[in-house]
Amino acid sequence: MSNHRNASQYTHYDVIIIGAGASGLYCALTAGRRGRRVLVLDHANKAGKKILMSGGGRCNFTNYYVEPEHFIGANQHFCKSALSRYPSWEFIGMVAAHKIPYHEREHGQLFCDDSAQDILTMLLAECTAAGVQVKLNAQIDSVQAIENGKNAKFELLTSKQLSKKEKQERKESANQTKLPQIGYRCESLVVATGGLSIPTMGASGLGYELAQQFGHTLIATDASLVPFTFTDKTGELIRSLAGISLPVIASNERISFKLSMLFTHRGLSGPAMLQLSNYWHTGETISINLLPNIDMTALLLAHKKSHPKQLIRTVVADYTDSGDDSNKLPKKLLAALQTHLWDDIKDTELANIKDERLTELGATLNGWQLKPSGTEGYRTAEVTRGGVKTDEVSSKTMQSNMQEGLYFIGEVLDVTGWLGGYNFQWAWASGFVCGEVV
Repeated sequence: MSNHRNASQYTHYDVIIIGAGASGLYCALTAGRRGRRVLVLDHANKAGKKILMSGGGRCNFTNYYVEPEHFIGANQHFCKSALSRYPSWEFIGMVAAHKIPYHEREHGQLFCDDSAQDILTMLLAECTAAGVQVKLNAQIDSVQAIENGKNAKFELLTSKQLSKKEKQERKESANQTKLPQIGYRCESLVVATGGLSIPTMGASGLGYELAQQFGHTLIATDASLVPFTFTDKTGELIRSLAGISLPVIASNERISFKLSMLFTHRGLSGPAMLQLSNYWHTGETISINLLPNIDMTALLLAHKKSHPKQLIRTVVADYTDSGDDSNKLPKKLLAALQTHLWDDIKDTELANIKDERLTELGATLNGWQLKPSGTEGYRTAEVTRGGVKTDEVSSKTMQSNMQEGLYFIGEVLDVTGWLGGYNFQWAWASGFVCGEVV
């Protein structure tokens, strides 16, 4: 920032938070309750956009069972302090106090009964009650640390974030005049900008740029909690099954998840795939157990002895139609798998199929090996994996070890939670411990 102005032209705040998302708003209301003068800046035209779209519009705002092992990052221990000091019960208490109806789904996930808007309304009401100011459509033009500042450590210049229509109008009128800038100063600057996921919601790399400006290291970022995509014949097979969902065990060398999987026109989605994507890297193979409740090799070999004239599809269909919905392999999927895996012996009786082939087929049904070509990317990813290196940030306060008065909270950090409300809980917890000290 080269165009310094005298201090009287700057509005002073105790705390400025960049980002009006989950972590930013929670930090703001926490700091505001302590009597701090807080300003939240966001370039979007509405606060909490990602909150509103989360959980299918119902906001999976936390989980009953939050443990450090539900989070990944280069430093596995970093999240422990904040999560222990702000457990999910604290946020649930706030939701209850605001009389927001909610319900529990599988695996301890908590959702609003009505709308995610209830959570955002609650956060904004708490911010208002705490005297917090929220300024939207505010583009951050520059941030600079002030050397030897008495009451301020940072200086920010902002201008109006233009809509697409406004940008086009300026372009058509050949209006090249520079937009007026507004200056701010603060003692504590909190970066709560989120990650790169879902750019249509306004995601940007500003937080990472600021981190690097102040000497921080970035752990490589990637789209996560995201569906897998496939090409070639596997992709064609998957696309032909779009709309089919079934319980599976999805795994790789690092972890496994017993959850539902969904075939789509683009690839494989559903909770099992989203969870596994947190632990997947480009070029790696994933394994899908399509019939997680039975040893298919043992079943096929046993039927070869007891019912030698049966066909493979009959064995699989009889098993999967046994009345337990969790066992059922949809008929369309069974037909497609037959074409894909055992088309050459589809009409061959079990007695005439070698044990080795049945063993191989059983192993495939219990561990279908697939290599995704990639993922759907940031466009649909629920979170960004990677981010600001946590070894360079205090786990107790979220303050930068490189720059006094600078803080990082929420998704911008290299902390990524599982699907199921864990990323929101990290937002609340990291926002809380930061808001307690700024």
